[in-house]
Amino acid sequence: MTAPSSTPGRVDGALRHDGIDHLPSPRPAYDVTTWQEIAHLLLNLPVAVFGSVYAIVTLVTGGALALTVIGLPLLALSLLGARQLGKAERARSRALLGVRVEEPTPLPLARGGGLLQRLWMALKDPVGWRTLLYGVIRLPWGTLTFCTVLTSLLVLWPVLPYLARMLANADRAMVRVLLSPSDELERRIAELESDRGIVVDTAAADLRRIERDLHDGAQARLVSLAMGLGLAKEKLLEDPDSAAAMVEEAHGEVKLALQELRDLARGIHPAVLTDRGLDAALSSVASRCTVPVKVDVDLPTRPAPAIEGIAYFTVSELLQNISKHSRARSASVDVWRSENRLLIQVRDDGRGGAQLDAGSGMRGLAERLGAVDGLFVVDSPVGGPTVVTAELPWRDREA
Repeated sequence: MTAPSSTPGRVDGALRHDGIDHLPSPRPAYDVTTWQEIAHLLLNLPVAVFGSVYAIVTLVTGGALALTVIGLPLLALSLLGARQLGKAERARSRALLGVRVEEPTPLPLARGGGLLQRLWMALKDPVGWRTLLYGVIRLPWGTLTFCTVLTSLLVLWPVLPYLARMLANADRAMVRVLLSPSDELERRIAELESDRGIVVDTAAADLRRIERDLHDGAQARLVSLAMGLGLAKEKLLEDPDSAAAMVEEAHGEVKLALQELRDLARGIHPAVLTDRGLDAALSSVASRCTVPVKVDVDLPTRPAPAIEGIAYFTVSELLQNISKHSRARSASVDVWRSENRLLIQVRDDGRGGAQLDAGSGMRGLAERLGAVDGLFVVDSPVGGPTVVTAELPWRDREA
């Protein structure tokens, strides 16, 4: 006969150690999560009664008074109140069911314009309407869960944990479907709000740059020109030779001021871009680059002026970076259309290492393109080459 092993083991569901049988350590059938689910299911009925009464009264009253002066404002206020009910229900589900649902974006009523615009914004709020729908369907569901759990506590308590988990999972699904924000819509709203801020900041920065260039450049030269001409006028009779020299110097200042104004106008919107399009404008920019640049523009038609301008300034900024930082021997610019996108690719054989977060230039370009649903990708390993790809939405030029 084989001697009993002293190695701990399990025999017929029991623990065996040193030849002595032990039962498994006890474990509570109702853990904390189960009790939280039971509490949530029992609370469903009173919460559902309140939510259903609110939703039904809101819909009936608002619908009946829709043709009167107070009907639509009352319905709009009710929808705003439904948002608060949804917030409370999300908090209850978060505390008892562990459901993590993001809060929807608040309605921008303060920026909604006039009273009618704010009223329409509240009336078409999808979050409020989904919360009312949630309140209507919760009454039969809350009655079912309350009766099932209460009966199971008295009669079917051995299987109650399984029933509670099944019913709680259905509750979790309802919360996620009806009380969660529309992911795509919320993401799009957040993007548009961010893009609007970027556009405003960019416009303000451009305005400050133009003011600075005018103040420090052409304006200062014109002031100096006016003073020189005034002195020349005073000396015209007393010392004609000195006056002539002053006039000659003023003539040189006028030329410099005109050149600075041309450069400033080119920085705002070059005339060659308006008159001849991207091909000629980019060729003009490439000719001023310190690196030989090959330009290839393959566009069947000209895009909308706004898209054309963004494409021009994107390439112009990239070529300036190549001139200043790349140490490249050659570069190329390719522009073409692919379906409803305008594609730009700028290459150079420089030292590489360019990054979006390395400075404000690249980051600013990425933000500008992002503000119009564009893309900006930088591929620049250390040692080069650098390839920058930009995408812009194509919009046809109006005739």
